Amino acid sequence: MNSRERILGRVRRALADAPADEEPIARDYLREHGQRTVAETVELLAENLADYRAVVHRCTDDELPDVLMHLLAERGAQSVLVPPGLPPHWLRAVDAARVHDRAVNTPHELDRVDSVVTGCAVAIAETGTIVLDGSPDQGRRRITLVPDHHVCVVRVPEQVVSSVPQGLERLDPARPLTWISGPSATSDIELDRVEGVHGPRTLEVVLVGQGRIEST
Repeated sequence: MNSRERILGRVRRALADAPADEEPIARDYLREHGQRTVAETVELLAENLADYRAVVHRCTDDELPDVLMHLLAERGAQSVLVPPGLPPHWLRAVDAARVHDRAVNTPHELDRVDSVVTGCAVAIAETGTIVLDGSPDQGRRRITLVPDHHVCVVRVPEQVVSSVPQGLERLDPARPLTWISGPSATSDIELDRVEGVHGPRTLEVVLVGQGRIEST
């Protein structure tokens, strides 16, 4: 008998006298903390994103192409990685060379790309988290982990939720989910912060659907 069989045997013995029709315990967990309007939820998202050192921008749908052009130009991006389902008009004003997300792209090729622009699946206000699920406007997981600069577009208010439970309700657990709270960062034992180790060093989030107001 191996360790696995011994552990499973103990579990079976412990459950031997449990009633077969016992109902599971229902726990009345809070789905969100406090009551917020849609505008307040969006403000909380912007505050928490900025607190995680993401750079937050706001614009209308019509302004988005120009905003993306300026963000990439300020970065000096000569190339931009493009997911297959990214709306074409988003980058209509951008001069940088397009690099398309393909299975044959090597890590070295992705590392040479200056920036990546994606959409998102959902944004969670209480935690300042952007979630990607590999949809066509987001591409493969690796394209947002290798390049050093990620610009993520969030549609407001339809893609913004207040809490993690509300976010989970919108996500398919079978999809490749990437949860992003600010740019990649880690600390050593002396708490020296280093950014860009596990993903982009710079994360810029564009909240689309409101007048342009920037927060840092």
